[in-house]
Amino acid sequence: MLTLAPEVEALARFGRALADPIRCRLLLALREAPAHPSDLADRLGVSRTRLSNHLACLRDCGLVVAVPVGRRTRYELADPRLGHALDDLRAAVVAVETDRTCPDADEKGCC
Repeated sequence: MLTLAPEVEALARFGRALADPIRCRLLLALREAPAHPSDLADRLGVSRTRLSNHLACLRDCGLVVAVPVGRRTRYELADPRLGHALDDLRAAVVAVETDRTCPDADEKGCC
């Protein structure tokens, strides 16, 4: 059971990061490979300003790091284990989504 404040805070930061679809897509893109902001903006189809705000949020959450490369900055996951966590979480969500055993799921919009 998670009772330590730092563990709960870390999970809350991860939850905040995943609460936005663009940040989810960013994390999944960075799971595949580090990238420069301009490339990420083009890949995700968002403005560079909007992408910059989302990258700042992910940096503040401690999930991504900025790596200077000459005059440019490349972004990558702060820890390779985050990529594994994203894979595991995605697999679990898909498994739960396909196993709709709750009899009230359709009616209540839960589960």
